[in-house]
Amino acid sequence: MNFIKKRIIYVLIFFITVSLGLAVFVYLYNPEKQLKVNFLDVGQGDSVLIQTPYDQNILIDGGDTDSKVLRQLSKFMSFWDKEIDLMIVSHPHDDHVGGLVKVVQRYKVKKILYTGVSHYSPAYLAWLSAVRDKNIEVVIIDRPQTIELGENLYFDILYPFESLLNQEVDNLNNSSIVIKLIYKNKKFLLAGDIEKEVEEKLLDTKINLVADVFKANHHGSITSNTEEFLEAVAPEYAIIQVGEDNDFGHPSLRVLKRFERLGIEYYRNDLNGWMQVVSDGEDMDVVTER
Repeated sequence: MNFIKKRIIYVLIFFITVSLGLAVFVYLYNPEKQLKVNFLDVGQGDSVLIQTPYDQNILIDGGDTDSKVLRQLSKFMSFWDKEIDLMIVSHPHDDHVGGLVKVVQRYKVKKILYTGVSHYSPAYLAWLSAVRDKNIEVVIIDRPQTIELGENLYFDILYPFESLLNQEVDNLNNSSIVIKLIYKNKKFLLAGDIEKEVEEKLLDTKINLVADVFKANHHGSITSNTEEFLEAVAPEYAIIQVGEDNDFGHPSLRVLKRFERLGIEYYRNDLNGWMQVVSDGEDMDVVTER
């Protein structure tokens, strides 16, 4: 009888040990999934890779026509992961769309969002041609709308207010798509290169612009990032996508002073390299390359 009892005890201990081991394995190798917003270092240009808790890769803009965006993507995406679930072009200036030609050629892009505004630069035309060749689904953003990405995760498209399809505009910066990314209680405002005129339009609508992380408009230019707009956004962090020793004087010293005066902590690609904001929807951390 004692032998049988001992066997039963040993079997119970074995199963308890195995169960605890499996629990530890699941905890260590399947941690709670988080949102990662990566501000890629593509020099003087914009490129943001959003990796969602639902295993989606969303790329907003791609920098200029060289291969920097490809090298940056390889830092954040596994070598076997060759899918971009959603590509968004904020507006068709070369420093936003140029690198996307190679992305379309290298990765499987499932869907594209853009305004369809007219522009005739070689880089933009090459991107449009690559998109047609790959027969990628295209959605025209022609009004404010909400795009669901998963539970408690969505895009609020705040601008443009109307269709720009096939229209020629005087200032392409002001055709930029303005996106608010919301994950539970954390918010990111990504507004391309909008300038003061569109900032004022957004303020006039009384729409809620508050965000925890703000990608500085137009690379921190003085033509954007007005004090009124920054007060309305009231971010904890500002991210400035800017190239080292660029010819445009970006970011403006006056804008940097505004950030400091308003208590906004800022990071810059030219000084910090790539930047990654990681959030579980309640808390967030900023990681930089250097």
